[in-house]
Amino acid sequence: MIAIVDYGLGNIANLTNALEFLGYEVMVTNDQKELEKADKIILPGVGHYKDAMNRIEELKLLPVLEDLKETKPFIGICLGMQLLFEHSEEGNVDGLGYLPGTVKKITGNVTVPHLGWNKLHSSFPSLDDDVYFIHSFKVHTDQNVIATAEYEEDVVAIVQKGSIVGIQFHPEKSGEKGLQILDQALKGGFKV
Repeated sequence: MIAIVDYGLGNIANLTNALEFLGYEVMVTNDQKELEKADKIILPGVGHYKDAMNRIEELKLLPVLEDLKETKPFIGICLGMQLLFEHSEEGNVDGLGYLPGTVKKITGNVTVPHLGWNKLHSSFPSLDDDVYFIHSFKVHTDQNVIATAEYEEDVVAIVQKGSIVGIQFHPEKSGEKGLQILDQALKGGFKV
């Protein structure tokens, strides 16, 4: 059973459909006991970083998420990936702090948001394909990076530390390759 954490800022319907297409049983919940019953956890997210952290705190999810990331595969998608890090410029707020790094606004001579298809670059050749991005902020870290995409400069696209995986793009909107990447993340990730 996969639990999608429902804190009110996620693309939950499309993600649920993608997971069910892959053959997974899915529940959408913010109930601590239900989250603890799940085999795997997905933290989705679309929207503003500070709003997301406020909702997680209001729902008293911080302690249970802290415990779950130690004991179960834990995947953050889009804003959910950014929340895994220590701090964000978006709202000048601390994140969950599970991974080292910060989140900063995309700058340079590029259109913001970073919207559309972009090619992944990775030491895992199976990941080198086009996936669908939509985000205005990006992660800055030099640790645990599995894949990047070029958008004038490198954008961290996939990270992994142990059982924690972060995916910046939307695998549920990235066709067959996105579904393969999501499935691989749920089955243990990308490091041997």
